[in-house]
Order: sequence, then structure tokens, then C-alpha cells
Amino acid sequence: MDVIEIIKDAFVFPSKDPKTLLIYVLLSIVAGVFSVLGIFTYILGFINPECFLFGGMAVILSMLIGWVLSGYLISVIKSGIGLDDEVPEFEWWDNFITGFNNFIVSIVYFIIPAFVVLVVGYLTNIFGNVMVVYHGIVSQAHNAYVGNSTVLVSDALSQAIVNLAVSLAVTGTVALILFVIFSFFQTMAEARLANTGSLSEALNVFEAAKDISRIGVGKVIILILLVIIIAAVVEMVFSAVFSIVPILAILSVVITPYLAFFANRAIGLLYSDIA
Repeated sequence: MDVIEIIKDAFVFPSKDPKTLLIYVLLSIVAGVFSVLGIFTYILGFINPECFLFGGMAVILSMLIGWVLSGYLISVIKSGIGLDDEVPEFEWWDNFITGFNNFIVSIVYFIIPAFVVLVVGYLTNIFGNVMVVYHGIVSQAHNAYVGNSTVLVSDALSQAIVNLAVSLAVTGTVALILFVIFSFFQTMAEARLANTGSLSEALNVFEAAKDISRIGVGKVIILILLVIIIAAVVEMVFSAVFSIVPILAILSVVITPYLAFFANRAIGLLYSDIA
């Protein structure tokens, strides 16, 4: 399928089964409530230690529901890979297991670039430069406090600030590039998980990277950018409508799930080229 056909199919897809979309919306709301309630209760634990337990339980419940939702979205990708026009039904246990596997995939595809960024930060001495600047600023502040109003920024501190700026720029650039690249890899990994049901296949970073070239780098980039742009435009339009008619803001709970269905369906259709 070409990119335009994928976008058209994916955008209409969530509306084919409003009931399933509604179930997803309700689960998302429940997960969000448990998450907020859990964090708030956990904070209260500093006043009443018993709240730590209840807060932790609420956060765990939110996470478990989140795995079900994540696993369901993988099944949406699978429907696209199989060119199935029907919206998949919830299969609670399978969705839960798949969601847990996808959680592992997310961690792995985050840890790899994060580790590389830490190495780059170490090589550029970002941590040492922070400490030098910190101590220099403290020294300058102390001198000003004791009444030396003529104190100027020392050459050492100026150089340390320059060094810190350079190390931050280098590390930040590397981080941006790596996390963008690995976000594309992770997208392919999720499609591999949907297609094979195998965690090991999804964690095969090299094959995930090859899948991008098999589909076509340009096609992958264009589709993902279009999905992001369309989602952003839809969010902006509805935000404008909600600002004019506040009562319609209740519809916002449907917008994000709808766009999640749309994005994952598009990924599945994209991956169908090589499945």
C-alpha cells in the first residue's frame, strides 16, 4: 500500500467498532485515575506510612491496566499487518502478556541509547564540568557575600562554563539523534512483536533496523511524520473547539485513544509490505 492509502485506511479504522474504542477509553480513564490516586496517596505516605502501601497498590494496578492497553494496541498493529478490516476484540490475558512484552521492548530500546549518551557524557566530562561550574559559582557567591563587590567571573570559571556548554551541546545532539533513531527501531520492534508474537524477535535490534531498509527508509520516515503531523493537527483543532465550547472538552478522553488506534493501524499497514 502507498502512504496515502495507509493514512486513509488507518484514520477511518477506529470508527469501525465504537464499542471496542469505548472499552479502550474507559480502561484508559480507570488507569489514569489509579495512577493519579496512587501518586497522591503515596505522597501522603510521608505523613501516614500506611498510605505508602495503598499508593503503591494503586500505581501497580494502573501499570497492569496499562499493559493490557499496550498489548491491545499491538493487536491493532497485527490487524494492519494481516490487512484485516475488522477491529480486533480485547483478549484480556493475551493482551496483558503482549503488553508486558512490549514493556520489556520499550525498556531495552530506551536503555541502549541512554547508555551510549551516558558514555558520551562521561567522555565529554559533562559531570566534571558541572561540578567545576558549581564550585566556581559558590566561590563567586561567597566572595560577593563577604563584601567583595568588585569580584569578576574568573578565567577558570569562564572556561568551565564554555567547557560545560560544549559538553552539553555534544551530548544533547548525540542524545537527540540516538533517541530519534531508536524510536524508529522501536516502532519496527513493535511491528515484529505483533507479526511474530516473539519477544526475542522484537528485541533483535539489527533485524528491526533492517526492516526499515526493507520497507524503504523514505517511506517509513514519511509515514511516521505524516501520522505525527495529523495527530498534532487533530489535537490542535479540537483544543481550539474546546476553548470555544468548553462543555465539549469531555470528548478529549476519546481523541487520544482514537489517535492511538490510528497510529498503530498505520504502523501495521506499513509493515505489511514485508510481513
